[in-house]
Amino acid sequence: MTQAELRLCSLLLQEHFGEIVEKVGNSLLRTGPRPLRLLVGDTGLLPDQVKKALCVLIQHNLVRYEVQPRGSVEYEARSERILRILRYPRYIYTAKTLYGDPGELLVEELLLHGHLSMSCAVARVADRLTETMEDGKTMDYSEVSGTFVRLADTHFIQRCPMVPENPRSAEALPPPAPALAIADRDMYVVPRLSLVGKGKRRHLGDEEEEGEHKAKRQKQEGGSSETPLDDGIYWQVNLERFHQHFRDQALVSAVASRMDQTSSEVVRTMLRMSEVTTASGASHTQPLSSNEIFRSLPAGYNIGKQVLDQYLALLADDPLEFVGKSGDSGGGTYTVTSRAPPGPFPRPPLKLLLLLRFGSRCARIFRLLLRKKHLEQKQVEDFAMIPAKEAKDMLYRMLSENLVSLQEIPKTPDHAPSRTFYLYTVNVAAAARMLLHRCYKSVANLMERRQHEMRENKRLLEKSQRVEAILASMQATGAEAAQLREVEEMITGPERQQLETLKRNVNKIDASENQVDETIFVLESFIESTVKRP
Repeated sequence: MTQAELRLCSLLLQEHFGEIVEKVGNSLLRTGPRPLRLLVGDTGLLPDQVKKALCVLIQHNLVRYEVQPRGSVEYEARSERILRILRYPRYIYTAKTLYGDPGELLVEELLLHGHLSMSCAVARVADRLTETMEDGKTMDYSEVSGTFVRLADTHFIQRCPMVPENPRSAEALPPPAPALAIADRDMYVVPRLSLVGKGKRRHLGDEEEEGEHKAKRQKQEGGSSETPLDDGIYWQVNLERFHQHFRDQALVSAVASRMDQTSSEVVRTMLRMSEVTTASGASHTQPLSSNEIFRSLPAGYNIGKQVLDQYLALLADDPLEFVGKSGDSGGGTYTVTSRAPPGPFPRPPLKLLLLLRFGSRCARIFRLLLRKKHLEQKQVEDFAMIPAKEAKDMLYRMLSENLVSLQEIPKTPDHAPSRTFYLYTVNVAAAARMLLHRCYKSVANLMERRQHEMRENKRLLEKSQRVEAILASMQATGAEAAQLREVEEMITGPERQQLETLKRNVNKIDASENQVDETIFVLESFIESTVKRP
């Protein structure tokens, strides 16, 4: 794990879970799997604090545990899962695009709590949607539960592993830690619940009353409270399914830019037909016949069967291999490449980096090396039409940044420089890893900048929050407009302008984080495809 990844993981844990959880997570990231005793000694925290921090991390799938042969339990941080926190806004936005407001809030609640039961998630989302509706309108549980079922059917959410119900003899000692498991056939099975009810609105005094009397009510109702039918069945967000959706969208966009809109719609139809049946790590989708694809095309695309076969043939003959032909039955069977092709996917970010960091001439040399594979320095000068001195300087600069590499081909066994060819080439995988490392550093810098901006304006933000709370309570009690204006004037004109500047800067930083994360996803997909590619 690189220092950039470690720094970014620490910042994400601190921002979302606080200093104690960050200290425990950082210790596990630095040292690897450790038992509780060593973890307490390394962090300097109380054992109870470390236990609670581990509970939070396990709840959110950021730490895994394993029982050792001697009976001790070791905890290990999942760095790749911690880095996915950066992509939470994109998951939520995708759910909103596909399934509307109920889907957005369901995914948000599951990400916020790590995992929830269906009944609890539906009730929370119904209450939140009711809050945003006009007075007199409420959100019905059945509508939210319908969206929940659709999310499970399309595998965007999945059931958490459970403790298997194996009968254990009374004399047998319980294991140090439970072994959780779930069968593949049960992972997306939604329990049959008749959730009847409507969302409730919260009033100003409800939260205080609930906080004061919650423990008391639990004690009084502990024995008599009704256990939900889905008690013990918890759900979590399937991040790999979202990643599969992102790759599919990128693939459709690549086909549209390379060919035309109809070709991209054919590929989109094929991906939609096999989105549930194809595993997230598979290199190709399940084979689909031409007749099946023709029947599944959207109603708006009035193309004949013969035209569809021509489009499929063009896609199959394309050098980038977006679509492959796997057989001749049913008019021909075709598959879509699920993983990113190793050639073109990371090149736009690499070319943009070269253009911004080294200039257009370096970008020209880089494109030339990508096309010609191997070139001597003299050939680079001639093909790129750049003077020898400038070409030499640019090649050495890119070589020092690991963007290009130098390959020696000796004419004689003694490797004498005068009798050796020196060829420049681009190792795209190494360049992608270098750019990924820079992206991690950039996101960490952006997060630290946002934290600095918030610290510098902490007093003003607290004052603004107090004023907003006073205004909300006065509006609820029916205060006059003059009284409201008087409270609003507690924040002066310069302070209001400062708040607007802060809000604008934080929004820019947030947008930049999302843009960098999109590049991170492209690079990670490419590196994963090169590792798994046979």
